[in-house]
Amino acid sequence: MVTNLLNYDAKSLADFCVEIGEKPFRSKQLLRWIHQFGISEFSGMSDLAKGLREKLATLAIIEPPQIISDHVAMDGTRKWLLSVGAGNGIETVFIPEANRGTLCVSSQVGCALACTFCSTGKQGFNRNLTVAEIIGQLWLANRALRDNPRVAANDSDRVVSNVVMMGMGEPLANFENVVTALDLMLDDHAYGLSRRRVTVSTSGLVPAMDRLRERCPVALAVSLHAPNDDLRDQLVPINKKYPIKELLAACLRYLSVAPRDFITFEYVMLDGINDSVVHARELVKLVQDIPCKFNLIPFNSFPGSGLKRSSPEAIAVFREQLMQAGYVVTIRKTRGDDIAAACGQLAGQVKDKTRRSTCVRAEILS
Repeated sequence: MVTNLLNYDAKSLADFCVEIGEKPFRSKQLLRWIHQFGISEFSGMSDLAKGLREKLATLAIIEPPQIISDHVAMDGTRKWLLSVGAGNGIETVFIPEANRGTLCVSSQVGCALACTFCSTGKQGFNRNLTVAEIIGQLWLANRALRDNPRVAANDSDRVVSNVVMMGMGEPLANFENVVTALDLMLDDHAYGLSRRRVTVSTSGLVPAMDRLRERCPVALAVSLHAPNDDLRDQLVPINKKYPIKELLAACLRYLSVAPRDFITFEYVMLDGINDSVVHARELVKLVQDIPCKFNLIPFNSFPGSGLKRSSPEAIAVFREQLMQAGYVVTIRKTRGDDIAAACGQLAGQVKDKTRRSTCVRAEILS
């Protein structure tokens, strides 16, 4: 059985080299060819001996997910639907901006957390993605943007400079595979991204937040969405297991090693549900001891949600309340909504909807 080298970080790749009778330093050469240059054929790795190239061709492959579709929105946002087998698909989104290119990466086929405002959560849960399927999204995006540039509405596509683990799934519920992929993103022989340019977003799996702090502390975003437990229990059901007090304590612990000196709190703006002045004032009091900034996210509708986006006026008033309290507040610009690539709209293709609680239960018990 051949080995997909996209599943290996530096250490695992060095171990693989030793197993096939090669020196460990070959792993650094392989990392550069695979991840920096996007080479998928061993025959093209010119600084490897011919014998090694031939050996690798019989023992290994470099195989990312297959592209099912590739769409570009009017604003230049680009979305790929990728096959991960058994009729399942995941979505990856590239967002070009003037000074950076951000890739939104998925970590699971579906999601078990069932947040009420998220299209992915409505699809159910199938399985965790492998390392190859996670890092393969970055591999494919870099290759597509380098080799097949497509002119966007106001600028050209760029190679990825930032990664946000904010696609389909809860990243920390697929902890080991996500952390291995993060290690590759940060490795100077692979993608060489700064910890400040890689962000993991979580709905609040507290034990996994502590593990991430110890293993691979990148920038952290927390999906808060409510200023009290009663409301958050409804919007983000995992709050019933890890309530806000425990979540904020984990945020403070994380800040001791975080590459940024603040936590980003994400807050989806839902008309008549969590967007009042009272909610804003309650939120200010809630986070008064946490160095943080806020990212307000206008709700992006999807079929069957039953929810509405807060009005621009309500969002502006909410933002002003937070800013008057001294917080940095951004309103996330809706990007790619004409191709269903906006925040909360990613759904992919999830065939098995019978295992919604599997991954959450495993994480809670770990």
